Amino acid sequence: MSAKREITIAGHFEGRADVVKATYLAILAAARKLGPVREEAKKTSIHLARRTAFAGIATRRAGLILTLKSTVDIQSPRVRRREQASANRWYLEVELQDPSQIDAEIRTWLKSAYDLAD
Repeated sequence: MSAKREITIAGHFEGRADVVKATYLAILAAARKLGPVREEAKKTSIHLARRTAFAGIATRRAGLILTLKSTVDIQSPRVRRREQASANRWYLEVELQDPSQIDAEIRTWLKSAYDLAD
């Protein structure tokens, strides 16, 4: 019987390009400017949480997928997938490949998601 492998933040970056971790760290830095943030390693992603999770980050070989909570469907070509979870809750996915993509628009969406997690 094999031991259960512990899920860690670092494990999400194994076998990934260096830019993936750099992009994650840029998201984390932007989130921490908003206030306290907890990092939670999950099986398929990393959650950023305040009282509740406000963002999910799934790492890929050369980039990552940032999923944000929103009260509205954001119409932007950057949103690659959207899911309406309830009348006032959306989950929006944005694909990112570089820390420079954590710009004013992403920071605005991140702040809105952060505010929802209070």
